[in-house]
Amino acid sequence: MADLLRAWRERGWQEVNADAYASLWNHYGGSVMTCPPIVAGLSALAGIPTRYLAFPCESAITADFSAGIATWGPYLALSRQALKRYGKRDCFDLGNAEVIVPTDPQRSLSIRYRMRYVSEINLPAVRNLKPQKESLTLAREPEEYNKKFLYNQRRELRLFEQAGGRVQPICDLSSEQISATYSDLFEKRWGFPVPAKSRLAEVVEIMRPYLAGSVLSVDGRPAAIQILYQVESPSWISVEYINGGVDPAFQSLSPGSVLTYLNTQAAWAHARQLGKPLRYSFGRADRDYKLRWCRLSACYRT
Repeated sequence: MADLLRAWRERGWQEVNADAYASLWNHYGGSVMTCPPIVAGLSALAGIPTRYLAFPCESAITADFSAGIATWGPYLALSRQALKRYGKRDCFDLGNAEVIVPTDPQRSLSIRYRMRYVSEINLPAVRNLKPQKESLTLAREPEEYNKKFLYNQRRELRLFEQAGGRVQPICDLSSEQISATYSDLFEKRWGFPVPAKSRLAEVVEIMRPYLAGSVLSVDGRPAAIQILYQVESPSWISVEYINGGVDPAFQSLSPGSVLTYLNTQAAWAHARQLGKPLRYSFGRADRDYKLRWCRLSACYRT
């Protein structure tokens, strides 16, 4: 039965190696969840074999394949569903990350592997996508915020700096420092341990090339941190905001809001310098604060 199900899922697809999948991602683009080195690194950490598949083109004028996917059994590789299924939820946490599968937008195909939070970018190429009840939240462009909102953000930043606040690139910290700071501030903010805490330093080390954003401190004490991963596709930049933490002792200085302002502004500046659109995802629309910073974006599942 298992062989029959796999044959059905793979109908029309061909198994390829990791290099072929990487070529498809670099050609058609993708997101953090589907980025080849991230898939390889986190799959190795979880100890789950990854199977790469590609969908052949009807004609090979521009490329041999029109789509690629990395899978764990019947699931998209790295997905929360798959981690739960294989008993690996304590390995890493990518939140409810936006999924962009590398596909030729001019082709039409079906993906019979289980996926959630699939981007609108994969419409209409993936013809069997179904609307998901939840929406994703994507950061608005700077011009979409009203003047009063931006004035307040700049004011909060000024007051933070006047109170001894410091802004430091997150990559200035070691993986161990990032892990410890994130764990501490997350627990102070939410009152429970950060997800996948036991492997966090290993995950941060794997993801170091993709870390983005800053860390805030006041008089040498960590005040706010956000875990952001950033990848560059041929036609867009993807940033995934996994989660963050703040020290409530500095609540009067609004460090969480200050850091969100700094990180989103920096990401937009970077994307515009490269001349590419930015897809800065805050994950699913499950908290009111996200709506202050984001627009809703429909997502899909299979």
